[in-house]
Amino acid sequence: MVTISRGFFGHHDSRAVDLPPGQHLTNGFPVLTAGPTQLISTEVWSFTITPEIGDPRRWSWEEMMALPSEEINVDIHCVTRWTKLGTHWRGVALDTFFEDIATDNEYAMVHSYGGYTTNLPLEDLVGGKAWIVYEYEGEPLQVEHGGPARLLVPHLYFWKSAKWVKGITMQRFDEPGFWEGFGYHNYGNPWREERYAGD
Repeated sequence: MVTISRGFFGHHDSRAVDLPPGQHLTNGFPVLTAGPTQLISTEVWSFTITPEIGDPRRWSWEEMMALPSEEINVDIHCVTRWTKLGTHWRGVALDTFFEDIATDNEYAMVHSYGGYTTNLPLEDLVGGKAWIVYEYEGEPLQVEHGGPARLLVPHLYFWKSAKWVKGITMQRFDEPGFWEGFGYHNYGNPWREERYAGD
């Protein structure tokens, strides 16, 4: 089931000149979800990276909150053509989680509570490009937006920023995730309008 909130349609704004092609601005924060909203408490939430070498590395909520955090100010772009400029988040860079992970694999599958998946090259998760975020605009991340924690990969369409994130599995080969398996583009660069397979 796909749920779309009010605020889905954009508004004229002089800043629209900075948008990727085909996008329009929204003043709200539309909610688009594949499946039911996941209710995960911080007491049971955990995040795991599973490499091909060695044991999986797991962080509880308390362990993640003890890691160095960053403030992130980015624009976000949805494949359904809305863009929200200047969003503010707080979270932990994926670089921090991968510091002690040994992997030769170049691809990752991101897993969420509820079974959602999305695939990314490892190079799009490190190098200051992605975070596990738990605050939005100075407040705890609301559940409808992926709270208590979601992946944030702002340089790609927002379906790559998996809500209710719970882990990453390293893979030797690239494989499609949930939306990619239904015909969405395998990569999802908004500046190239990589919305669907064949774009």
